[in-house]
Amino acid sequence: MARSMNVEVYSRRNETFRVTETIGRRPSIPPRSYGVDLRNRRCDCRRFQTLHDPCAHVVATCAKVSLNVDQFIDEVYRLERTLRVWENEFPVLPDLSTWEVPQMTFELIPDKGLRRNPRGRLQSSRIRNEMKIREKSDGKLCGVCRLVGHNRSNCPLRNYQTGQSSRSDRN
Repeated sequence: MARSMNVEVYSRRNETFRVTETIGRRPSIPPRSYGVDLRNRRCDCRRFQTLHDPCAHVVATCAKVSLNVDQFIDEVYRLERTLRVWENEFPVLPDLSTWEVPQMTFELIPDKGLRRNPRGRLQSSRIRNEMKIREKSDGKLCGVCRLVGHNRSNCPLRNYQTGQSSRSDRN
């Protein structure tokens, strides 16, 4: 990815550069550019200063000015540091049967009100505001005529239930 970036030197003395991404850009989208400051270990994408690990913009900048990228990798990511963490000896745990477990001085009683109902539809735990609450209506509306009091299966305007169709009126 670093090979497809264009690096402009702003100030070699201050180690500041402008990196422009050219990979995967459509012609209608202008290319993004990022400022890289090697001296202060900063990049406008914020990955370099946040993770203390060189981003692709820093790698492209180092390749342009023939610097070794390894000098910008934080000590935390180095192999020596990782090995130093694991060089300590850990005590061997004794057999589980010899462990001293203190006796419980109190009894744990589960709250049955917090248990989930295993049957039926799950209840929503969302907190609804005034925008989400629907106004109360007199009942459900029919899907055919949009009137209250019946549904589409027993709608009086539904003529194909009785065997008639709209074409039979024309004959």
